[in-house]
Amino acid sequence: MLQDQFQRKHDYLRISLTDSCNFRCSYCMPEEDIQSMPNAHLMQPDEIEAIAKKFVELGVKKIRLTGGEPLVRKEFTDIIHSLSKLPVELTLTSNGVLIDKHLESLKAADIRKVNISLDTLNKETFYKLTKRDQFEKVWENINLLLENNFRVKINVVALNGIIEKELLGFVQLTENLPLHVRFIEFMPFAGNLWNKDKVLTAAKMLEMVKERFIVSKLKDAPNDTAKAFQAAGHLGTFAFITTMSEHFCGTCNRMRITADGKMKNCLFGKEEMDILGALREGKDIEPLIRLSVWNKYAALGGQFSQDYTKAEADKIENRSMIKIGG
Repeated sequence: MLQDQFQRKHDYLRISLTDSCNFRCSYCMPEEDIQSMPNAHLMQPDEIEAIAKKFVELGVKKIRLTGGEPLVRKEFTDIIHSLSKLPVELTLTSNGVLIDKHLESLKAADIRKVNISLDTLNKETFYKLTKRDQFEKVWENINLLLENNFRVKINVVALNGIIEKELLGFVQLTENLPLHVRFIEFMPFAGNLWNKDKVLTAAKMLEMVKERFIVSKLKDAPNDTAKAFQAAGHLGTFAFITTMSEHFCGTCNRMRITADGKMKNCLFGKEEMDILGALREGKDIEPLIRLSVWNKYAALGGQFSQDYTKAEADKIENRSMIKIGG
């Protein structure tokens, strides 16, 4: 097993397939024109497979594919085909717009759990957030996944000034649809103009939900990042990812590989280990993996105080979210 100095065991790997995206969400990528990496800098399909195999040998039980938008990667089908042969649960996070084009490939790779990023149920707001007029397509594809018996989670970044109008609508969705909606507290990354006043905490959101719905707390698994709830009589559930107001670093089991093959032991960590570079030089990547995990900070990448109100976004050293991978 991969274990850090705080006795946390790591068995969950997130692999970013690309830093390209067909949306332009400001909280994910900087406002300025952003250049995607040339293909030669990205992990190639055989390299992704080799790196994933090594992590599975070291105890990884779950791999999530992310981006950017992973479905824009031209080799996506080949990548999931090779990874599906590993003894691991394979999952996906997507913005949903290309799901219909890859539905059969997802089934063939036995990917049955898909997270869809969707921050609003309003078409006009969707366009303002993403710079794309694709709300209907995303919603059609969410329903397509449900019709094909996928377990679907909706990831909603709780953007202050927007989520107040959207919160109850998302919870209402779970009445008749087996959706699992997760509200994510707004987190600081390079170029996303974060400040503490933009954070609407889970506690405040839960208060708002309870004014409308009768709510019960569900049991969370040991490594869950989300605190789950269910409204009375609803098919689906809703949850809060409390990264800012109540971090869950003490039970973290996650590792990340960026699209250019750098290992990050924490979403907020500035330190990176060049796994791809070592692989291309024919070196054994296991020592680098173990060292990266061992060097993991106790909380929040060692970047800022556990009191998020004291965080200074301009002093945080990290990539933009799209360059890290979701």
